[in-house]
Amino acid sequence: MNNISKFLIGVSIAISFTACVQDDDYSVPDTTIKEPNIPASSITTFKAIVERYEQAVNGGNATVLIRDEQNLYIEGYVVSSDKGGNFFEELIIQNKMDDSNPDNDPRLGLKIEINASSLYNTFEVGRKVYVKMNGLTIGLSNGVIAVGKGDSNRVKQIQASEYRNIIKRGTEVVTLTPKIANIQDLTDKDENTLIQLNNMQVNRFDLASTYAGESTDEFDGFRILESCDNRVSILMQTSTFSDFKSLPVPQGKGTIQGIFGRDFGDDFNVLMINSTIDINFDNPQRCDPLELNCGLAANFGTTNLFYENFETQVNNRLITGNGWTNYIEAGTEGWEAFSSTSSNASLGRSARVQTASSGDVSNIAWLITPTINLNGKNGVTLRFKTSNSLADSSFMEVLYSLNWDGTLANIKSATWGILSAAYVVKDSDSFVPWFNSGNVDLSCATGTMHIAFKYTGSGQEAFDGVYELDEVSVDYGP
Repeated sequence: MNNISKFLIGVSIAISFTACVQDDDYSVPDTTIKEPNIPASSITTFKAIVERYEQAVNGGNATVLIRDEQNLYIEGYVVSSDKGGNFFEELIIQNKMDDSNPDNDPRLGLKIEINASSLYNTFEVGRKVYVKMNGLTIGLSNGVIAVGKGDSNRVKQIQASEYRNIIKRGTEVVTLTPKIANIQDLTDKDENTLIQLNNMQVNRFDLASTYAGESTDEFDGFRILESCDNRVSILMQTSTFSDFKSLPVPQGKGTIQGIFGRDFGDDFNVLMINSTIDINFDNPQRCDPLELNCGLAANFGTTNLFYENFETQVNNRLITGNGWTNYIEAGTEGWEAFSSTSSNASLGRSARVQTASSGDVSNIAWLITPTINLNGKNGVTLRFKTSNSLADSSFMEVLYSLNWDGTLANIKSATWGILSAAYVVKDSDSFVPWFNSGNVDLSCATGTMHIAFKYTGSGQEAFDGVYELDEVSVDYGP
């Protein structure tokens, strides 16, 4: 009887509770995305936001806080995804999908700092979003323009509890159209935007690597992507927390899409992919250069064939004499004598290429030795030293030719290969020290050889690095 009484009481309570609930409270929740009600008059452009930041910098400030009394929004499209783990606590958006009207609102991008993960569940690639700028700070974060909370010194993260009130989803989801570009043409205006590079491959020295799973990879892995058109390169940056870090890099050549940016320390340009689907290197016919690699010799010879320390050259004048050929293939800048006692000091007097402020679309400069006769000589070696001042994606190669006739007219038609055993200072190296090439063994070649130090860069800020060369020596024997 007690059990029956408890049952009846329970049923009575349930009936009473049900009678207080409206029928529509049991309906399926409405998950339809509605277009935010944002007046057109409240929407500003990316260009206007970037200009506010630039004005603040010109005024001596590191950041600028949006203090507008009226609501102010920007609208853009998501280009990054944290699904694969290559982006973390950030959302990268750009203002449009093509360059049909670049004068009114050029393609620009912004990084939004957010203290939240799994953002792809809400803001997938291609999703149109509206960002309420009131109260947000604009500044640099890891070298690119970013927005978030912050102060007069830096941009800080928008907290997880508030970002949904700041970033509103639109109903539109589009297929992104990347900007097809050449590496050397990219500028800081392209940062935080989707880029496509064609006819690219992973540099041959990185082919045995994974994306970011090597023991030497700390936080990020960097692999060299190079153009098969002109050998210009850029680093592909992959997080060691990405879910594809342990996959081998692709072995062929083709196209790659990614977000153009800067590395964590703001030292060099990088390309970051959302996933391996962004790479289509399905052409097995690579474009690796002709290569001479006799390895490194334990010692250099006792007899000198050629030596140059540039001490007799004249500062800020093109290198001349001692058999050198100083050839400017493109642009206006060549190898010049240079002397400095600053933090990036020369070795007395050195040879240097500097293309900043040249205004040139392209700079290609060759410095070629006189003829080196290898016949009848044992243990021929080459050694030199190099240094750079923030290479900014420009690069220097050490080339050789066994068939150049010594004339300017035939430099480009001669066969040039790479002396791949020689160490040349890299973009990621510190810009203070000088780096030894090692004793580059030339004994596996015969005949007469010319050795060329070739610089490729431009007058653009992202490609205008400085390279320096000194103490070039060719020796043999005993």
